[in-house]
Amino acid sequence: MLPILERELAEKRDWTNSDELLDYFAIGQSTPGIIAVNVATFIGHKRAGILGGCVATFGMVFPSIIIITLIAKFISNFSEIEWVKKALTGINVAVAAILTSAVYNFSKKSVKNLFGFILLVIAFVLIFIFKVSTVYVIFGSAILGVILAGCRGEFKKEVKND
Repeated sequence: MLPILERELAEKRDWTNSDELLDYFAIGQSTPGIIAVNVATFIGHKRAGILGGCVATFGMVFPSIIIITLIAKFISNFSEIEWVKKALTGINVAVAAILTSAVYNFSKKSVKNLFGFILLVIAFVLIFIFKVSTVYVIFGSAILGVILAGCRGEFKKEVKND
């Protein structure tokens, strides 16, 4: 999803830049809902305020509602056809490849130093080996980020001496 969003929103339309889109993507991933819808809401809000956010959200959700409703109506007619089963198996493989590519590209842009790489490895181990909920990993990472930023003095106000 991120490469598609980046190509459409940052490169083609110039509605945002890659860093801002990465922030939207990260926030969209950690909030309830579909990432693309959340990012569309952020972009819509950035471009046209609250109304823009609402229209962008509706524009992302409405076509899916129509398509899913049509598929649900007719799925029982097609689900047992052998070539449909094989096509869905092929689609699963393609989705896995696309997700792998997205994770790789996302990590290239997010992991900027050794500490970030160590956090990536720890998060991977916690989620996939120890089966820790991603919610706890996200909250733990956010808390760690705030603590580290505080230790580095990034929250201190600048005091002007007149």
